[in-house]
Amino acid sequence: MIYLRSALFNVAFYIVLLCLIIGGLPLLLFDYRYVFKLGRAWGYSSLWLLDKICGLKVEYRGAEKIPKGGFLIAPKHQSIWETFALLPFFDDFTFVLKRELTYIPFFGWYLWKSRQIAIDRAKGATALEQVAARAKEVLAAGRAIFIFPDGTRRPPGAPPKYKFGVAHVYGETGARCLPVALNSGLFWPRRSFIRRPGKVLVEFLDPIEPGLDKQVFLAELQARLEAACNRLNQESVQAQPELRAVLIEGSRA
Repeated sequence: MIYLRSALFNVAFYIVLLCLIIGGLPLLLFDYRYVFKLGRAWGYSSLWLLDKICGLKVEYRGAEKIPKGGFLIAPKHQSIWETFALLPFFDDFTFVLKRELTYIPFFGWYLWKSRQIAIDRAKGATALEQVAARAKEVLAAGRAIFIFPDGTRRPPGAPPKYKFGVAHVYGETGARCLPVALNSGLFWPRRSFIRRPGKVLVEFLDPIEPGLDKQVFLAELQARLEAACNRLNQESVQAQPELRAVLIEGSRA
């Protein structure tokens, strides 16, 4: 049954996404903020489909800790899930993303219109400096910036491999940082067809204030996120013992 539900969801998910992309094209003629309305519609509709088809719900905690104005958002990155499921909480934002995504027909147009920060990861330090410069402009405009500390998706339970990019942007911009712990990878694994039933847990943690040394900040961010994610993972495993196998597999990554 889980395979059938996963198949139905995947078909519905991409049909809805395609309809939103095509139907929303006229929005590209108006203010860039209209693209965010479309993004939040994608988030809400995807969460609804997961609930109704796959039996996968979500519980958000600590939303009252979300700051106002411009700040960094540092979510744990385990799945595609968090790229749409966190959007309803933010009105004006940009992602730090790989430049190749902007080359995707139609989808890339929305990234360009909504003023996302696209980087060429092959340029290393030069790319970091470009991100920091763009980030200062974005934050000064009161916009939030999503930057995944992992750099890429990591399975739940995997040893942390945080990238220095988030620390560099934090240090160069003087912005506060909102860590976001989650365990989406238990239910929507990376590179997998399966969408498991259950409840994704998301927790907005206390913001890290500006002014820390970059290395100190990175260590603090990693300690907070890993501790919170481990706690959320164990909570879900207690409710669904079969998920323990997912954590064991992830620990080998």
